[in-house]
Amino acid sequence: MSRRTFARLAAAPAAALVLGPADRASAAAAAPAAGRGDIVAAVDRVTAFMDEHVSYRGGYVWSYLPDLSTTWGEMEARRTMCWIQPPGTPSVGHSMLDAYHATGSEVCYRAAKRTGLALVDAQLACGGWNYIHDTAGQGSLRTWYGTIGANGWRLEEFQHFYGNATFDDAATATAAQLILRLQLERPHPKFEAALDRAIRFVVAAQYRGGVADGGWPQRFPAFSGSARQTPWPDELPSWLPAGIRHGMEDGDYTGHVTFNDNVLGENIKFLLMCVTSLGRRDLIPNVRRAMACLHRMQQPGPQAGWGLQHLARAAGGRQAGAPAGARSYEPRALVTHTTQTNVQQLFAYFRLTGDHEFLRRAPEAIAWLESCRLTDQQRAENPLLASSTHPTFVELGTNRARFVHRFGSNVRNGAYYNDHDHRDTPSHYGGGRKVDTAALHATYDQLMSMSRSEVAGLRARSPLAARGRRELPGYFSARDLGLDDLFRGADLSLPTVTPAQADAVVSGLGDRDHWLTRIGSITNPYQGPPPTTPYDGKACVSRHVGDLYDTSPYDPLSPPQMPPYTPQAGPLGITTSDFIKNLNTLTAYAAGV
Repeated sequence: MSRRTFARLAAAPAAALVLGPADRASAAAAAPAAGRGDIVAAVDRVTAFMDEHVSYRGGYVWSYLPDLSTTWGEMEARRTMCWIQPPGTPSVGHSMLDAYHATGSEVCYRAAKRTGLALVDAQLACGGWNYIHDTAGQGSLRTWYGTIGANGWRLEEFQHFYGNATFDDAATATAAQLILRLQLERPHPKFEAALDRAIRFVVAAQYRGGVADGGWPQRFPAFSGSARQTPWPDELPSWLPAGIRHGMEDGDYTGHVTFNDNVLGENIKFLLMCVTSLGRRDLIPNVRRAMACLHRMQQPGPQAGWGLQHLARAAGGRQAGAPAGARSYEPRALVTHTTQTNVQQLFAYFRLTGDHEFLRRAPEAIAWLESCRLTDQQRAENPLLASSTHPTFVELGTNRARFVHRFGSNVRNGAYYNDHDHRDTPSHYGGGRKVDTAALHATYDQLMSMSRSEVAGLRARSPLAARGRRELPGYFSARDLGLDDLFRGADLSLPTVTPAQADAVVSGLGDRDHWLTRIGSITNPYQGPPPTTPYDGKACVSRHVGDLYDTSPYDPLSPPQMPPYTPQAGPLGITTSDFIKNLNTLTAYAAGV
């Protein structure tokens, strides 16, 4: 699950309640006794259960069978593991700290602190975090990578143990943010040291000089043993078309400048949180260099967009700054949803700085997005594209859509390729995206119409203009905080929650101390190296999983149409995403009473 998907799941409609940390005491004193005490008791009850029974030494994965006999992060996890990617350990910690801010409950604070200390233990010596951590030690983690990880066909980031940290999926950013919040809440030597390491890591990982200056790679420090290509089976299926492209076209993707999952925006946000809350104005040049990098990496017209990744240095006759291929199902191309995100980032940079240069080329990017929409035929002939407006990938030069496909049934007899055929795309990686060009036009027009005094007002409230120290927003979990939320006087509204809605969430507990829900993703157990025997069928091309040797997660209601799979409902279990969503509801209610 991507961070954006998780943020949408956890969010609720915003309303007029505005409460920061400084308002907690007065809000609690003014709260009527009826109802609130029961809600706070329920918050304590579920938080204590998660902390004392579900977590492993304060760390969390994503989902659990009720008896904790099987657990999952993005893949099957050992009981001794914690997952850093949202909605894993940092996400749970943020929700618990939010609950403490709303209720004043020491149960919530102690749970959040324990989760923060789990992240301190998971922090690598370099100062960042990997996707996962295993408290059983590096030997246990290497074994996991060599078995379960290596056989997750569609999860190439888990097929190799690199031993370094990642910025992907906001893993390092969300962990660092929680450490920062906890240190600000109640200073602690371990949090102070971990925060210092995290800041130094983000600064050290930033490229210096050249076109890549100010950007970040997907992983850091560089690892000489990183995979540079994906295997291509010797025997190919009879139906494989001619003229395809495949593999990691630009080699090891972990060292390219990455915009995937808004890595650059997330790192800027963390640094600005440090600027405002710690008074670290020495980090402002790093922020400005990062903003300049994104602006500089926009490609020339008429294809004035961005890719998921860009070359940090010249390679293979291609210039530094050119769009690069990443994983084997991410071809060298321009990317529509990344371009939308980066245009929105440029809008945010204008609000931060008042510099119209950040807006200058936004119309070119929007015009390019208008030029490469999906056709009615493409949407009609592929159900997976029906609700999309744009292809995910657009070919450099021709402006034609490229679509990803796969053949085979596992990581050894199968592979990914891409061509112009819009049919039979993988279900786990969208061939199309929703891009709202009308909204981009409207925001651009609104920003360009601002008067000089309005722009000056933005600059004055910007975190770049902050002097001294200022409190961070009190609530991080109910919605995905953006750069605008760091402005002085920002609207930090929480959702309005009625008594009936809060009661419904508490009633969902029944006589338990936790919520049970259907687990939507399960995995096949690892059963040894998969066979290389060629598979000529197409049962796996548009499914999340391949044969029984594939350890990738999948929805048990939608398995491949091949034996011995049969559609069935997922098991009941405990999920961090539902815990966070329900706790957010109770937090908003408690804060607003």
